[in-house]
Order: sequence, then structure tokens, then C-alpha cells
Amino acid sequence: MLLKSLKKRENELANTKRQLELLSKGVFETGELPKFSAQLETLKQFPLKPKTLEILQINVGYMCNQVCAHCHVDAGPDRKEIMTRETMQQCLDVIKKTGAHTLDLTGGAPEMNPDFRWFVEEATKIGVKDFIVRSNLTIITANKKYYDLPDFFKKHQIHVISSMPHWTKGKTDKQRGDGVFKASIKALTMLNAVGYGMPGSGLKLDLVYNPSGAFLPGDQGALESDFKKALLSEFNIQFHQLFSITNLPISRFLDYLIASDNYEDYMYSLVEAFNPAAVENVMCTNTLSVSWDGWLYDCDFNQMLGLKVNSSVQHITNFNKEALENRIICISQHCYGCTAGAGSSCQGTVT
Repeated sequence: MLLKSLKKRENELANTKRQLELLSKGVFETGELPKFSAQLETLKQFPLKPKTLEILQINVGYMCNQVCAHCHVDAGPDRKEIMTRETMQQCLDVIKKTGAHTLDLTGGAPEMNPDFRWFVEEATKIGVKDFIVRSNLTIITANKKYYDLPDFFKKHQIHVISSMPHWTKGKTDKQRGDGVFKASIKALTMLNAVGYGMPGSGLKLDLVYNPSGAFLPGDQGALESDFKKALLSEFNIQFHQLFSITNLPISRFLDYLIASDNYEDYMYSLVEAFNPAAVENVMCTNTLSVSWDGWLYDCDFNQMLGLKVNSSVQHITNFNKEALENRIICISQHCYGCTAGAGSSCQGTVT
């Protein structure tokens, strides 16, 4: 299992330009597979333009207590990029005037940011319809200073979305590290105990599934049913929804694809599963991603590839809703991951 990030290992794929180079060469350079832009042109959807801003996704830092094999953020304990309170305040100022109905905090493990609780408390005062924290679950049991997170989340009516690759120990630990399954089950039990995920509860607890290998996810509804049945019968754990997310060929997952000689086959799978209907609802059309240092991106994946928004406004300090709504969305071949099959987004399938 990985113990260090690509950045710490000085792996060539820690360089975002190298990732983009790989995504544009090979089968795409020779014309064996069409580039994503060509698919959009065929549908008369190029250039891709944003719609109304509904979701502000804020990455408060790449530090994490885990080093997951598939992580597109390349997060880990050795990552020191952390959002400051000053940048958080700038985000709060923007939230007040955007009209976005969803605030989505992610990382890394967002809870490891020293100002995380302050940010949640201040953001709660603004009042957004859906306030999401993406938790890896294991952080709740990692240290006694995090044990009260379920109560903290409940106090502020946080919508908890948590990674859970499988309902079995073997598949979960293979992707996320030894002991992760056991810690995740304990954390879910703690969340259930305060009301999260329970039938009729307003305390929303959703899980995220993504494949543990070079294949596309199965039917989201069927997976949700299987997860609910297994977790309830084996551990008496309940949750509301399961979101199925396709692994995009960037960062550590790209490294895995190349190392296992699966890159070309996986790209063929994504292209062959291209669904025109999914293009209509890709998350970059209603979402803005803010990095730990305040830069703006079309989505969290573009953030990890260093593809800042194509706009005169690129930083939270000079946020301008009108200018950003008139931008052209940056795309590359990784975007096939969001349009394969039923489509994929941070909120699951899109069709």
C-alpha cells in the first residue's frame, strides 16, 4: 500500500503538465480515439459553457490521514497545502453573494485543517440549503480530538458524504489502506448513533463508491441496494444514498493505470461508454471549485490538473459572477470520465 504521495516520491505524475501531456498523446494523438473536444463538436456542445452557479466546492487542503491508491488529489499526511483563515473569509464573502444553494467542503481530509470548525460555524450563519462535508470516515476515529465530529456535524446540520469503496474489508483496505474498513465501520456506527443516516432523519449521510480497479462502476441503484443490505445485516449500519463515481485518469489513478498497463484499455472503455445525455449535466456547468490557496477551477479534477478557469477572474479575491458565467470551460481527455455510462459527478450519476 502507498505510504507517500506522488509529490513526496517525486513521481513524474506529480507534475500536472506531464499528466496533461499523457492525456493528449498516444491513442488521442494518432486519432485512434477522438479527443473529448471532437465529441462535443459533434453534439454542437463545443465550447462547453457554464449554466447557473449552484455549487461552490471548496478544497480546504490536501492533507489527509490516508494515502488512497486511487486518490485524484494525491492527498496524504505529507501534503502541507492548507487553506488559511484569510482565504476562508474571502470564500465566506463570496458565498454570501453568489446565490449558490450548495456549499461543498472537501480535501484531503477537510477536518484536519486547523480552522475547519471555525469555517463551518461561520458558513452555517450564512445559511445555505445544502452544506456538505466530504469525510473519509477514518478521521473521526484517528485521534480523540476528532471523536466529537458526529456531534459537531449534527449541531450544524452538516450533510455528511463519505467514501466507502465496498462493504467488505478486503476490497476496502486494498484501495484505502490496512485497517480502513474497521475504522470506517466504527465511524459510521458513531454517526448512526447521533441520528445520521437513519430513516426519516434530516441528518443526511450518503456514501461514495468508486471502483477498485480499471473498470467502470455498475448501476448506481443496484449498488446502493447491495450496500444497504450488506451494511445493515452485517453491522446494523444505515445510510441514505450511495453515489457512484467513475475514477478519472489523473494523478494516482493514472499512475496505477500506466503501471498496470491498463491505460489504453481504460481510455477505450471511457470513450466507448460516452453518453451524449451526460454532457447536458456535467458538474462543471453548475459548479465552481476553489483551491486551498484561493484559485478558481471548473471542477475539482481540473484543480488537480492545474487548469484554472478560462476567465479574466481566476482568484477568489476578485470574484465576479458575471465574468465567470461567461467563461469557456477547460476540457481535456479526463473529461470522458464524467460522461461515461450514466455519467459521473461528485453527486453521483448525472442521467
